[in-house]
Amino acid sequence: MAASEWFVYIVEAENGHLYTGITTDLKRRLAEHQSKQGGARFFHTSAAKQMVYHETQADRSSASKREAAIKKLSRKAKIELIENQ
Repeated sequence: MAASEWFVYIVEAENGHLYTGITTDLKRRLAEHQSKQGGARFFHTSAAKQMVYHETQADRSSASKREAAIKKLSRKAKIELIENQ
């Protein structure tokens, strides 16, 4: 199997909350979150509005580690990450 690029992303919900995840296909994943089919339970209370951040990782392992690190950040630090990309 060919190695594919992995992305760590942040999606903003309609209520302003931020969701962090990983994927190999940013467009497809955003569409899944917005469609309520295959998207995260996070978006059942407030719809996915837009992808506000993404970065590339070499493999799933590094993407998962980076996702965990971003999830530990404060909201303020996540907003700074988004603004400085």
